[in-house]
Amino acid sequence: MKNYRAELVGVFGDPVDGNPTGVTMEAAFAEKCLNYRYLTLKVLPEDLEEAMRSLRVLHMKGINLTMPHKIKVIPLLNELSEAAGIIGAVNTVVLREDGTLFGENTDGKGFVQALHNKGISLEGKRVVLLGAGGAAKAIAVECALAGAASIKVVNRTLERALELVDTLKKHTKTEASCEQWESCHKIPADTDILINGTSIGLHPDGDQKPDIDYEGIAPHMAAADVVFNPVDTLFLKEAQKQGATAVNGLGMLACQAALNFKLWTGVEPSLKVMEDTLQKEFE
Repeated sequence: MKNYRAELVGVFGDPVDGNPTGVTMEAAFAEKCLNYRYLTLKVLPEDLEEAMRSLRVLHMKGINLTMPHKIKVIPLLNELSEAAGIIGAVNTVVLREDGTLFGENTDGKGFVQALHNKGISLEGKRVVLLGAGGAAKAIAVECALAGAASIKVVNRTLERALELVDTLKKHTKTEASCEQWESCHKIPADTDILINGTSIGLHPDGDQKPDIDYEGIAPHMAAADVVFNPVDTLFLKEAQKQGATAVNGLGMLACQAALNFKLWTGVEPSLKVMEDTLQKEFE
């Protein structure tokens, strides 16, 4: 008998209208001939608990969480991954066969995978991270778990940077420190990987870039950006002028989506299909 019921996944958020995840997911489902549908759903903060109950009611495979739900969803889950527990935020939920809800955070994992795909290992590397917000925290934790020797957090608000450093020291073996972000901030010469973990340069502010001393970037460094629109940010262009290897935010976004895809379906997706689909969205 033909099955007319698709397996459902999606994203809960507010705002969520500009979230492109569904496009790349649908393309990957089609490429693998999977009868899945990705729903982009507006869920207000006060309705999150009811929305999470709907996963079981509708027999969904899982859901992505975007702002403002990544932290507030945690009490509604049965289990967290190690990274999600350390980060204190969840962006992906899996509804298991036994009806329990498992929370994962693939933000940082997607970033680490994007570096790996460029031939860049974190093992023993010295990392400088610009920013200490949600995305930066996820990246810092995963970089530490992947074996980074040290992580220096550079942030305008020193208190927030100190909180992230404290988290890294408590839960990982990585040497962690921080500095207050000042005008034309100098990047240490022994840096291996420089990361823009802020939203500086994100559309429609594509003419902006982090306020650092770009002449301090060297050819031995890799520069990575979490901003994916535009794909080639000013931050990356300036870093490339100094000879650094650039890793754009599109790779992180696609890798994160690929991880979510496999969590829900058990199937390895075509990363190329996902990347190409996203690339067309931001051309």
